Amino acid sequence: MNKKALSHDKKSLSERDICSKFITPAIVQAGWDLQSQIREELTFTAGRVIVRGRMHSRGEKRRADYVLYHKKNLPLAVVEAKDNKHSVGAGMQQALAYSEALDVLFVFSSNGDGFLFHDKTGLSGKTEHELTLNQFPSPAQLWQWYCQHHGFKDNAVQLLDTPYYDDGSGRSPRYYQMTAINRTIEAVARGQDRILLVMATGTGKTYTAFQIIWRLWKSRQKKRILFLADRNILVDQTKNNDFKPFGQAMTKITKRTINKSYEIYLSLYQAVTGTEEEQNIYREFSPDFFDLIVIDECHRGSAREDSAWRDILDYFKTATHVGLTATPKETKEVSNIHYFGEPIFTYSLKQGIDDGFLAPYKVVRIDFDIDLLGWRPKKGQKDKYGLEIENRIYNQKDMDRNIVFDERTQLVAQKVTEYLQKTGEFQKTIIFCDDIDHAERMRQALVNLNPERVRESSKYIMRITGDDNEGKAELDNFINPESRYPVIATTSKLMTTGVDAQTCKLVVLDQRIQSMTEFKQIIGRGTRINEDYDKLWFTIMDFKKATELFADPAFDGEPVIIFNPKPGEEPVPPEDIPGGVEEPGAPYGGSEQPEDEPGGETGPTGPGEKKQKFFVNGQPVNMIGQRVQFLGPDGKLITESLTDYTKQCVQKQFATLKDFFRHWSSAERKQEIIQQLAEQGVFWDELRAEVKQKRGNELDAFDLIAHIVYDAPPLTRRERANNVKKRNYFTKYQGAALQVLENLLEKYADTGIEHIEDIKILQLPPFDQIGTGIELVRAFGGKAGYEQAVQELEQALYDDKSIA
Repeated sequence: MNKKALSHDKKSLSERDICSKFITPAIVQAGWDLQSQIREELTFTAGRVIVRGRMHSRGEKRRADYVLYHKKNLPLAVVEAKDNKHSVGAGMQQALAYSEALDVLFVFSSNGDGFLFHDKTGLSGKTEHELTLNQFPSPAQLWQWYCQHHGFKDNAVQLLDTPYYDDGSGRSPRYYQMTAINRTIEAVARGQDRILLVMATGTGKTYTAFQIIWRLWKSRQKKRILFLADRNILVDQTKNNDFKPFGQAMTKITKRTINKSYEIYLSLYQAVTGTEEEQNIYREFSPDFFDLIVIDECHRGSAREDSAWRDILDYFKTATHVGLTATPKETKEVSNIHYFGEPIFTYSLKQGIDDGFLAPYKVVRIDFDIDLLGWRPKKGQKDKYGLEIENRIYNQKDMDRNIVFDERTQLVAQKVTEYLQKTGEFQKTIIFCDDIDHAERMRQALVNLNPERVRESSKYIMRITGDDNEGKAELDNFINPESRYPVIATTSKLMTTGVDAQTCKLVVLDQRIQSMTEFKQIIGRGTRINEDYDKLWFTIMDFKKATELFADPAFDGEPVIIFNPKPGEEPVPPEDIPGGVEEPGAPYGGSEQPEDEPGGETGPTGPGEKKQKFFVNGQPVNMIGQRVQFLGPDGKLITESLTDYTKQCVQKQFATLKDFFRHWSSAERKQEIIQQLAEQGVFWDELRAEVKQKRGNELDAFDLIAHIVYDAPPLTRRERANNVKKRNYFTKYQGAALQVLENLLEKYADTGIEHIEDIKILQLPPFDQIGTGIELVRAFGGKAGYEQAVQELEQALYDDKSIA
């Protein structure tokens, strides 16, 4: 066969065929191991969770055609493939986008004729140049350029070569965890001794820290390691879960006793420090004892110049210090960056939601008249304990801190109860209150509103605060997805950080929050996804305008919904909210308030001068506003109906019905269009339920879009099928082929276009009564003839001359 014929044949091949016949052989021929170094069609995101009403779907996942590795979890290159109808460099921009996400230096695009090579190091001579299929670089060549680019010598290369921990289960770090681990190892290899990693709550900071420590420890670059945290639960979770493989080499420092025979030490900073010099037992270690110190939730203390954490870090100043946080702190008094330097890697809440690794959320905002309008006592008015109430105006800042209204507490508990009774009474719920006393009063109010649930188990509602041993003892059960109780936890500070509540579906804010750091930590209690327990999104119910912080530029993950119900309305967001795009209100002014000491609880009036707290009953409290918004796939807050969203989504791509019809008619598989729109947030079943003119379940996807988006009169599937029959479409077929097409038309009328496009339908009734799948395909002269007949049938179904 001549070259021209070969070229023509190559143009007819699919992208996958180009990969298997040309690209993969070229990469393998260059010395890459197919089993250990080449990953084809690597999906590295989960697909954004798109929420509409109480329904959700997954958006499109990001997938690279090839990722090439030096060793497992150490990626070097990305290769993007296109079919031969495209140019050799057609996939380069897409490949470069993947290379940014996967943090690789070498990028390739190919159409099967050769490669376009983009070299971020410049060590190959040019940034971009073409290679023949025989010129693909070897693993050794790319690894040499990689090490040369970073300036790594022998010891550094040995460290980089140290493998990740592998438990044999096939678990692999997510792409961003891999980047965080590899960048940290690279920083250590370069001699950097102060390192900051910023990763949103729920993205696996502790697992990332474990892999960093494992590789440094196994390479013997760091022989003795200290992991510091500020909450006992954080240390215990770490020791029993992610750090378990360290086994006998690991110990937790307790009871202020030091044993220097271990290599991995876990400790609360409170366990090794104190106000008296003799309590600072960390000084029993020599200053150079530890080679590496990892500080979890480092925003809480290590950044503060006068904190106890800093005393420890200054004492062990020769060690490498790695800080982990979801919320780096930058104020006039406190700075993570001043101490650690700029983060070497950041994975934000917004990125986590976009990738589908973190749960998006709706926000229900509820306002009370007494909060917004203020309240002033009558002259000489006393509270319920006989104390004369200070004569001034009390507003939202004072609620539950300086003054308590029993009716307000009752109304909050009532709205929470209404929401749970309508959406599911066993959804794990955290209610953040202003202090311990507030958390206890909220627990009592909820107990009285949920007598049946409490009779089933007294642990249905628990106060989990730092002063209550019974409550703290139930924290593990609250976190455990398999434990039904407790369901509702009232708290103030104890559960703001480090509580891995994978199945928490409702976060209630009845706490005034002005610290962005604390706000992000609290929101993080619900952002974990657990698909096994149907936890893919959650709701925030806000009674104190805390969610106005969403508008702050320092916040990086917009809500999926914000809902303000009107007086008398239920607190459950409706599934059809009219209106347009709405941005959240302005944030609170002022700088961040100082946090309480780590692990503590806010007192009755919070930080600063303590004031008398007054308790008032008999004061009517009314709800005066409620609002809901949700986050669209483009990251914008929207308060529109499902039909409005669908119109906006489709019309962005197809301005007119003719545009949509042309795209629909030219598509080889209509199912691909249906799937693409679903990934953009078009909920087909819900749309069908909204069609009033004809029953929506009788319309196929084309007519649903034509009717809802372009106001065209819809035809049912049965009407379209009957139109085909009237045109005597089947006259050119006979025998088994005629029977197949007649039955395909009936299947379309019954179930829609998606099913008749799948050739496997020939194996199902009634087709299996006509003949075997192979026999039925042969009736059309082969697979190509059968596929052509199906396409012609689809063209007949959508023969809408008035549209075309």
